[in-house]
Amino acid sequence: MSAAFDHLVRLLAKLRSAEGCPWDREQTHESLKPNLLEESYEVLEAIDHRDPRRLSEELGDVLLQVLFHAQLEAEAVHAQNTPRLA
Repeated sequence: MSAAFDHLVRLLAKLRSAEGCPWDREQTHESLKPNLLEESYEVLEAIDHRDPRRLSEELGDVLLQVLFHAQLEAEAVHAQNTPRLA
């Protein structure tokens, strides 16, 4: 994994943490669906317009959305595998 990618993964985890951003902490798979859909359509538009600069930007936006969803899943798995205090 590249240092930049690793930094982005750590940044998303921090944004979702208690010290992070309230907006990011409130997000769910459902609340993020419109963002992922919009960014995906923007990728398709960039492809249709044969615009490599815009395609690169939009692919970065889709990657961010995918990583956000992956962070949500990582948190859910961690929560399921962590014993709860009674």
